[in-house]
Amino acid sequence: MSRFPQVKKLTTAAGFDERCAELGIELPRVGEPGDPVSAVGEPVVAAGREVGNRFCILPMEGWDATAEGAVTDLVRRRWERFGESGAKLIWGGEAVAVRHDGRANPHQLRLGPDTVDGIGDLRAALVASHEAVHGTSDDLLVGLQLTHSGRYARPDGAPAPRTGYRHPVLDPRLGIADDAAVLSDDELDELVVDVVQAASLAQQAGFAFVDVKHCHGYLGHELLSGVDRPGRYGGGFDGRTRFLRSIVEGIRADAPGLGIGVRLSVFDMVPYRHGDGRGEPDLEPGAPYRYAFGGDGTGLGIDLTETHRFCDLLGELGIGLLCVTAGSPYYVPHIQRPAYFPPSDGYAPPEDPLVGVARMLGATRELALAHPDLTVVASGLSYLQEWIGPVAEGLVAGGWCDSVGLGRVALSYPHLPADVIAGRAPERSLVCRTFSDCTTAPRNGLVSGCYPLDPFYKDRPERLELAAFKRASREELGAPRR
Repeated sequence: MSRFPQVKKLTTAAGFDERCAELGIELPRVGEPGDPVSAVGEPVVAAGREVGNRFCILPMEGWDATAEGAVTDLVRRRWERFGESGAKLIWGGEAVAVRHDGRANPHQLRLGPDTVDGIGDLRAALVASHEAVHGTSDDLLVGLQLTHSGRYARPDGAPAPRTGYRHPVLDPRLGIADDAAVLSDDELDELVVDVVQAASLAQQAGFAFVDVKHCHGYLGHELLSGVDRPGRYGGGFDGRTRFLRSIVEGIRADAPGLGIGVRLSVFDMVPYRHGDGRGEPDLEPGAPYRYAFGGDGTGLGIDLTETHRFCDLLGELGIGLLCVTAGSPYYVPHIQRPAYFPPSDGYAPPEDPLVGVARMLGATRELALAHPDLTVVASGLSYLQEWIGPVAEGLVAGGWCDSVGLGRVALSYPHLPADVIAGRAPERSLVCRTFSDCTTAPRNGLVSGCYPLDPFYKDRPERLELAAFKRASREELGAPRR
């Protein structure tokens, strides 16, 4: 288990700043929890429209659609709570597969002709819940994240990976022994058509923009590191970005007027594994690592040269929305989902999670300052807990980003944005403590939700199954109880 001081114990501004100084990190902060704010409550222009404030709800899927990929009551509840949050930018609601073989689990939403009406009703329910609490949706911007899960596809429960290239570390982990899983150029051409068709359906369903997902180890992200992949979709930068460029060209032709954004893992690292009590790199010391987009070649450091080039490409393509994230929750979660408590199949953090928060926000700042024509959304803030509000204000006021994205914390405390903007003290009983149950549950086949803090999920029968999974995992790993 971690031996770092938990951020919830940093109860004063002096204590928070002192810990940051001890770690040698910079986290901008304006005031203390519950203090009045100004910057985060100001409007911002995104996708050609004025968005009412600087908070964004990030995509959070729940493994709770139907087997066909249609909307259920659980999906609707989550989206309605996102609407009630007060955030004026909804980045995708959740990851929605463009076809069956691209689903990350058997209950992921899928967008097709047979599900489009239900997903359109889902968007309408989110908007209605926002209007009921906040009066108007004229300044609300709602998009939909489109995805193919690639290496992590499990459409029928068992792993069914479709990869961008042969990976020396990840292939053995997933039992991939030959080239059969690698998508051919012709298959990628067909997938481009499917993504474009899904974007057209999203426009039909009323969404203002689509996110062409390039993050977290899924297919779009993996193709960016396909330096050894032969053919049209690999090798040099132009080949590795062909997937995005082809999709954008198709959307412009078939869905004119639809906004486009990209959620991007702006840097990556070598996959990590269980070490002696904490995660450690799955790489021989000193060995090069070629497969980290935004990495420095060692697998352990950052070099944003190609990331800046990608941001330039977004401008050339007329894309003005960038949501910053990093790495993958499957193989290096501590750099993009900093948490004190890892999921049951994860590893204890190898660093104070505040370091992970600062690393991602530092990269966000560099990109935002270098590409002022992009509306840049930050993420990775849930571990800050009560300090989310003061740091969000510091980020926007200091030009580190244009909008502050909230992920896991939105499951337990959806109205946090409204409380921050109103200058209300955070409700401590609802603040996400990064217990990671919302990740452990779906990785064991259960619906995702905040089991520790949301009474709705506390009362569901899955809570007892989740407790059993966690207990068995602790016993297997010899980990102490939290």
